[in-house]
Amino acid sequence: MNRRPSPRIRIPSWLPVDPYILALIGTVALAALLPASGTVADVAGGASTGAVALLFFLYGARLSTREMVDGLKHWRLHLTVLACTFLLFPLLGLAARGLVPFALAPELYSGLLFLCLVPSTVQSSIAFTSIARGNVAAAICAGSFSSLVGIVITPLLAALLIGGGTAGFSADSLLKIVAQLLLPFLAGQLLRRWIVGFLTRHRTLLGLVDRGSVLLVVYTAFSQGMAAGVWHQVTPARLAVLLGVEVVLLAVMLSLSWYGGKRLGFGRADRIAIQFAGSKKSLAAGLPMASVLFGAQASLAVLPLMLFHQMQLMVCAVIAKRRGRDTGSSEPSGLPGPRKRPAPIRTPVSTSAGE
Repeated sequence: MNRRPSPRIRIPSWLPVDPYILALIGTVALAALLPASGTVADVAGGASTGAVALLFFLYGARLSTREMVDGLKHWRLHLTVLACTFLLFPLLGLAARGLVPFALAPELYSGLLFLCLVPSTVQSSIAFTSIARGNVAAAICAGSFSSLVGIVITPLLAALLIGGGTAGFSADSLLKIVAQLLLPFLAGQLLRRWIVGFLTRHRTLLGLVDRGSVLLVVYTAFSQGMAAGVWHQVTPARLAVLLGVEVVLLAVMLSLSWYGGKRLGFGRADRIAIQFAGSKKSLAAGLPMASVLFGAQASLAVLPLMLFHQMQLMVCAVIAKRRGRDTGSSEPSGLPGPRKRPAPIRTPVSTSAGE
């Protein structure tokens, strides 16, 4: 008697379940069950500080100065992406203040506003732009510029808009930002010419270092949150409201970046790059910044960003594939020379450091 094989559970191709998100969820669960305390917490905190510095050193070492200079030729597109990331997003975040405290918990609102201040992604913006057959070179430069500007702009915007609330921004916080974020980044830029070969040869290993460092930051932040009892302030109903607000936020930014690009006269390929780079937020950059700015409240601050990150991957994957199949557009492409159709991508791209 032949035994029929059991049906295999398949994840739909349009649903990008990022394994890194599963690792983040597992890290949060570990911190909830076994939070670091006492000497272990001190050691984890010191290691987390070193991990943040290492992350931004690697960011600086990887960012090509030549790419940034070349990208200045397309300055209108980059200014548009920066306006989406650091102007429209914060304005929408401030508008959401009207939901506090009736619909949105004050503790979660601070995290939502911080989400609106962090820079755009790099790797996933490039991947989705490529799938949608957009201007990949513009996406590379726009994401890089956003990351570079965000190192300075995000903490300053946090000081201005979040101020002395949950974030507790102060002169000490500014010194921590300079020491843990800006100085390592500049050191990476200065040493890039000597270490870029090593980084290229060991890209896979360094990707694991990136991800491991961010997971350590998450574990430390959520352990501090458990010790401070911040999770008693969160209920399922409040999380549901937060998720609904983020759905609206993402939908508005996707629409503004796409139709706004058309009103500004950009071609289809450029509009694709603007949409994916201008509507997304970087988990890789946001988590370390939150650990510096929010301290023991970082676990609540990064929760909206973690939810938004997975949501943007799922939604943008669907949009990118539909744009890639749309061959009937008569709009100018924005790319010089003949365009070649890229090889089909069947699985979602797993990006470095959670982007």
